[in-house]
Amino acid sequence: MKRTLFLLTINLFGLIAFSQNTNLFKTEEITGDLYQSNIGKVTFMDGNIPLNQYKKSDFLTSFNLVYKSNLNIRFFLNNSITNYLHELAPNLSAEELVEKGNLQFSFYIDNKPIYKENINSGCNFGYGNSKDTSVIFRIPLTSSKDENLWALHMWDRFKLNGGGEALTNGTHNLRIEIRPYIITNTEALVGNLVAKGQIKLIIKTPKVTAKQIEIQPILPNSEWEISNFQFDRKKIEMLNKEIASYDLKEITSVVAIYDGKLLIEEYFNDASRNTLHDTRSTGKSFASTFIGIAINDGYIKNENQRLSSFYNLGDYANYNAKKDSITIKDLLTMSSSFDGSDAHSESPGNEENMYPTDNWVKFTLNLAIDPSKTNGGKWDYFTAGTILLGDILDRNIPDGLEKYADEKLFKPLNITNYKWQYTPQKVPNTAGSLQMTSLDYAKYAQLYKNNGIWNNKQVIPQAWVEKTLTKQIQIPERDNQFYCYLFWNKTVNYKGKNYETYYCAGNGGNQFIIFKDLPLVIIITSKAFNKPYGHPQADKIVHDYLLPAILK
Repeated sequence: MKRTLFLLTINLFGLIAFSQNTNLFKTEEITGDLYQSNIGKVTFMDGNIPLNQYKKSDFLTSFNLVYKSNLNIRFFLNNSITNYLHELAPNLSAEELVEKGNLQFSFYIDNKPIYKENINSGCNFGYGNSKDTSVIFRIPLTSSKDENLWALHMWDRFKLNGGGEALTNGTHNLRIEIRPYIITNTEALVGNLVAKGQIKLIIKTPKVTAKQIEIQPILPNSEWEISNFQFDRKKIEMLNKEIASYDLKEITSVVAIYDGKLLIEEYFNDASRNTLHDTRSTGKSFASTFIGIAINDGYIKNENQRLSSFYNLGDYANYNAKKDSITIKDLLTMSSSFDGSDAHSESPGNEENMYPTDNWVKFTLNLAIDPSKTNGGKWDYFTAGTILLGDILDRNIPDGLEKYADEKLFKPLNITNYKWQYTPQKVPNTAGSLQMTSLDYAKYAQLYKNNGIWNNKQVIPQAWVEKTLTKQIQIPERDNQFYCYLFWNKTVNYKGKNYETYYCAGNGGNQFIIFKDLPLVIIITSKAFNKPYGHPQADKIVHDYLLPAILK
């Protein structure tokens, strides 16, 4: 159905009235003193002040920008977003315009351009706002709440891409400029400036105490032998200061194991040695571990065994012979041909479509095959595939996966305090969120460093460890990064020398890092969930603090 635009008359303290306009993209007719006097302006406010209560005295000229704050903007346009896009591409329909375009935000600090972002065409501006008809929009830049909003992520990306470095202690001028943009078949077109505004941001680094900076003593009864390796303590003190001042955000622990001994054990943001951390997708790696142990025990033949060995795929929707040939290895390397991708929100098999269903296995097996994919051909992050691995394990192991995991892995490592999440069928969730303490995660990572041996016992078959910690498939668009059997691989360059690592990774910047050619294992836990800075700041901790402290 073809959409139509409407002539819009606005009285800011009354009702909004619509009348259809025969000219689809005719400029809107608007009344109201607040709007008329601020067309083309970006205004700033503390929190979300409702539009019918918003007045000029609420406009901020300065703002104390602290870690938890509620800086919002409201901007007033002379036309609707769709009409601006029509000016750029008059031959496109209304549907095509909003599919291919939106607004571009440019951030300046002290008149210096810092960051520019064409927001995704799917980004909307809250309840009641239409890109076809609305001319007044509000978005939050910062929030004291735990919210997952595109505008907050845009601000985080601005901070990550130069804004954080520019906003040093003192007063700085922030200017925001807004333009329409559209992606055509041949180029990206950016329109004229439609709104701009500025505010003085007052930056004051939180006071950090000597107690927060000092290295935390390693308490007794850790089950680890304490390392006497002499590292650069000043580097760790600098790390602690960065975390305490919120330059590194939401970090809950940093642990370093050197030569099999506990070297560094630091906790932050109310976490302690007993905290069970939700490290999200790091739990996927455990599915790989259990597959290897189950193969060794004969419950699964090998990783080349096909799905058709475990399921009658003809009983599920969208049957295709290609499904029969999907192997356990394809799921371990996230390279199956299922029409599922967590990187694309519109993908039918995106994990966010799976979670609301009452049977995650059925959801996954009902997915169609992506005709552009071949099994084992291309890496594409696919959480639902790891659910199949958990279900296969649970179906084929006597007494199920949960008891097996405890007997075969957790008890040998003396891991007694842990917490599973479960699927709707009460099977341990192999997609992630297996909660443990930082030191128990360190046992798990060190187990791989030890080629599967713990306390002189072969817990994971050495051959499986070697297969797991092998580059299996190239990760597209990531230079020299690879995926293994539900582990990642990348190389860290420090002072001109490359150090190869294998690691488990989870949303928020959670990482368990195993260095191939250094006697080093690192655990970083964090609660920066869905934040663009989560993993970059974990990488920064390793590169700027831990490696300098240890390699000196």
